Amino acid sequence: MFKALILHDVHAAQGPPDQSDTLIEARAIAAVLAQIGFGASIVPVGLDLAALERTLLDLAPRVVVNLVESLEGRGRLIHVVPALLESLDVPFTGCSASALGLTSNKVLAKRQLRAAGIATPASFDEGVMSGEGAASQWIVKSVWEHASLGLDDASIVSAEAAADAVAARRAELGGDWFAEAFVPGRELNVALIATGTGPRVLPVAEIRFNDFPAGKPRIVGYAAKWHIGSFEFRSTPRVFDVELALAHRVGEIALACWWLFGLDGYARVDFRVDERGEPWVLEVNANPCLSPDAGFVAALTEAGVEYRAAIAGLIDDALRRRDLP
Repeated sequence: MFKALILHDVHAAQGPPDQSDTLIEARAIAAVLAQIGFGASIVPVGLDLAALERTLLDLAPRVVVNLVESLEGRGRLIHVVPALLESLDVPFTGCSASALGLTSNKVLAKRQLRAAGIATPASFDEGVMSGEGAASQWIVKSVWEHASLGLDDASIVSAEAAADAVAARRAELGGDWFAEAFVPGRELNVALIATGTGPRVLPVAEIRFNDFPAGKPRIVGYAAKWHIGSFEFRSTPRVFDVELALAHRVGEIALACWWLFGLDGYARVDFRVDERGEPWVLEVNANPCLSPDAGFVAALTEAGVEYRAAIAGLIDDALRRRDLP
């Protein structure tokens, strides 16, 4: 039986729902690995990289499933573990260290998108405006953290209040923050998964905003993702009935993002579609959640791909990439 290690941030067990969900993800993947001939161990990872290196050298796994989204809660360190794995020539699932570093810094990623001619909303960071077009409303986001950390109704501010709102979030929650021009309209997600012949675009999902009262921002904030039973959680269902022409268009843009950032394994690209029907890339998410109830798995199901087959495919992809010249 082959050995496999499933790595996750040590903070997951004690963290908020967006972190503890990683343990559900790890256990589900471990169950699949057992079915396909791997003895899997779930290993928490912290800032002691020397200890991780010893574990890797001692256990000599055939493959590593990399679920590390942060190190001890620090999202800006998301690239560190895959960098160590690359230095040791250990095959692992998902994206490379460079792809994770580029896409996880939302401000840097947006610069790359603009340079490639891919539409993304204007941004305001450290007193500097990037991108074209003035906006009457802005949305304040974390530069590094994902899972909609700190995203709520108060995140939508006027242009005049954007700089103060960024400073307030930094003081309240720490870390780096920026403001992005808010695009009213529809929210779409495009999931992609690697195959032996290249990335496959999965069915395009739309997040609906049902029964949102007038004046309530139509955003997928932290509550919509993690506060089970909240209005936002109940009122933002995922559907797969996006019209074919639009689905094809955002799928092509998502593929362009895959090649631009050198993505591997699996990814998700988030869009807003404005009132004119124009799509704007919000974020490129490398290594999105693989929990059975996650949006990525919903897209797999819509495509008729079983969870076991998808995980096995990601393992094959990791081993295939390691064997490339």
